[in-house]
Order: sequence, then C-alpha cells, then structure tokens
Amino acid sequence: MSHVFPRNSKAPPPLVSRGEGVHLFDKAGKAYLNCGDAAVSCLGHGDPHVTEAITRQLQDVAFAHTGFFTSEPAEALADKLVALGPDGLERVYFVSGGSEAMEAALKLARQYFVEIGQPERHRIIARKQSYHGNTLGALATGGNAWRRAPFSPLLMDVSHVSPCYAYRGKQDGESDADYVARLIAELEDEIQRLGAETIMAFVAEPVVGATLGAVPAVGDYFRRVREICDAHGILLILDEVMCGMGRTGTLFACTQDGVSPDICAIAKGLGAGYQPIGAMMCSAHIHDTIAQGSGFFQHGHTYLGHPVACAAALAVLERLVDQDVLSNVTPAGKKLHDALSARLSQHPHVGDIRGVGLFRAVEIVQDRAHKTPFAPSEKVHAKLKAAAFEEGLICYPMGGTLDGQRGDHVLLAPPFIINEAQISEVADKLDRAVRRVVGA
Repeated sequence: MSHVFPRNSKAPPPLVSRGEGVHLFDKAGKAYLNCGDAAVSCLGHGDPHVTEAITRQLQDVAFAHTGFFTSEPAEALADKLVALGPDGLERVYFVSGGSEAMEAALKLARQYFVEIGQPERHRIIARKQSYHGNTLGALATGGNAWRRAPFSPLLMDVSHVSPCYAYRGKQDGESDADYVARLIAELEDEIQRLGAETIMAFVAEPVVGATLGAVPAVGDYFRRVREICDAHGILLILDEVMCGMGRTGTLFACTQDGVSPDICAIAKGLGAGYQPIGAMMCSAHIHDTIAQGSGFFQHGHTYLGHPVACAAALAVLERLVDQDVLSNVTPAGKKLHDALSARLSQHPHVGDIRGVGLFRAVEIVQDRAHKTPFAPSEKVHAKLKAAAFEEGLICYPMGGTLDGQRGDHVLLAPPFIINEAQISEVADKLDRAVRRVVGA
C-alpha cells in the first residue's frame, strides 16, 4: 500500500521507471510519448548538458539561503533572462514554480502602490477562463471556475472580463478589429465601474493554456490592453508560466504581440522539469521604487534562488538559445498542426484545432456546426485522457472550456526536440483516442 497522497485517489498512477528523449517508461517497460506534463519537459528527458550542470553545482554548494547569500548560478541566470527578455524587465526574483511566481507578482504590484502613496489601488482585473496557479492569490486571480469553486470563501474578490477567444467569442461577420474593439470596450467599462484609481493590475496569459487550450489573442488585442493600462496607471502582469520559455516559438510569448509587461511570471519550461524553478521578472522602475523606499520586498520563500535549480535553468537556456533548440519549435509546431488537421479536421466532433508553436489544442464538440459541447456528465475530457494514455500518449485534456462546466479540449505540449516521426505518432495516437471516445 502506498503512503503517497495521489492527485486522484480513485485512479492512482503507475510507477514511472525512466525517461529518454520524448518518452517516459513505466515499470513494465511501456513507452509513453510525453505531450501532457503541463508544458514542462521542453528538452525531453535525460539531457546531458542540464544534468551535468546540476551535478557540477551540487559539488560546489547545494543550498544557501538568500537572506545571507546570492550565488553565481542565480546571478548568471538573471543576467541571461534580462538580456533575452522583453524590453524594460530588468530584475528577476527566483521562486520554485509558477504559482509562487504569480503570488510574488501580485504582492509586488500591491507593495509598489503602497510605496508610491496609492494604497487605494488594490483591485485586480483578470479574464474569465484563465488559470494563474493554485495558491490562494493566484487561484482568486484566475478564472478557472472548477478549480475556484471549493475554495471560493477563501478567495479575494477579483473582476473577470471576457477572454480573447475567437473560436467562441467572435460573432458571425465580425472582423478581428471589431472583436478586439468590443473586448477593449468591455475592459474599459469594467475599469470605469470599479474606478481606475482603485485598480492595481490587469493580469492575462498571452496564450491561454490549461483552461482554454492554447488560445492566442487576435489582432492588436494586447497592444490595446497595454495602452489602456498606461492611460490609467494600471500595471500589466503577464503570466507566461505555461506559454513562455520558447513554447510558442519565441522565448517570451508576449514579444509576438509586440508588448512588454510591467511584471512577468515564468516557470515550467524554465527548468524543463530538471529542477523546480520559476521566476517573477519586473521593470527597473518597480524594483527601484522598492529599493529607494522601504528597501525590502515584504515577501519570500525558503528556496528562493536555489543554486542547483538556477544552475539547471541556466543550462536549459543555454540549450534553448545558445545551442538553438528553440529554432525547432515553429517548424515542428506547424508540422504538428498539419498532422492533427490531416487526421482530425473533418471529424464531426472536432470543433477547432489551434495554437502557436508547440502549444496546440483540439476542442471536442458534440455538434460541430453549432459548436455545441458534450454534456459535462459525459466526462469526455477524462475519457480522452485515459484512452490516450492507453495508446501510449500523455496529453492534457481539460473540461469546462466554455464556462468552467461545459466544453472539452485536449492540450498538447511536446518537447522541443520532437522529430517528424514522433509528430506523426502523436497525431495517430490522439486520432485513435478521439475515435474510441466519441466515435468516427
């Protein structure tokens, strides 16, 4: 009997034995092509450059508390992230994962306004059907209704406006420009309703991950959002925990929208699964405001700037950027999209195939013509996860795509080292899983 508290006590997982390239293997030796570990394993498994960096750092020092020391890996990693990051982000605060990065972002935004003498700014506007983490502040900010529901009495009040979700949000005959204008008007209305002087931040994922399934914005949506934030003195916090670190084809997803945030959260692909690490990046102005004011960010965790985690992440960036693994993401993503389209685009229960780079999703519907979802009681996403796993494919299905209750999609986030044959394997296995669950 296991003493581990599993995610699902009614369906405990098999034991993983080893990882090699894009595959994981269970104790029986069965191989699973890994496209579903929440966009973490961007370099696959067993990368020697990263494991060697971890080993070297362990031989020097495993841990030093940041209340007393900084470390060479943390300094070098921060330098590299700032050099590669969006314009204006010049300070990096290392944590152990995405939820911690988002909590740090929210608390920094609040402290910034306290220190500049605007303590009335405490409200957050985020988007429906977003996901920003599972700690209480991040969970409250996110718009994932299913995850929020049991803990709603514990959550702070956050306003949620519509996401930029063209497949379902864009009206018949509406242009991208008109759709964006309508969303921006909704955001402006919410700002006016709350009072701009009370709002500290607008929070969004440049490409929405788990809750909507690889949904990018259309047109100049984020440039318009940036303009509104600037006009009202609101901070723009972008959550790139899942879509960042090369997942969409550029190291930071927001660069494809032509915007720079005031604060940005990254994780997942930053450590590529070799060590738990995340980071909150902020502008020089925000950092300097704290530094010249109280001098102390009133926030912290024990494992901030962990030397081994930072050494691993630095090696990951060296692989992605210096050794150019990142250049495979866009062409491989197109091949994956084409492979999925060839097998599933005409399927009567496939409503949409979407995404950017190696961040792709398939939305499953009961009625394709009317985009009608399956009833939640059908648990299509859960059945798809199980069927794909039996086929030897690890994917990331999710329910509640429309409103937190209705709708199903499958998210795919394979390692950047995936080759053409493995892309075909992904498409074939998902195709079989879909047909097993909802029919031909």
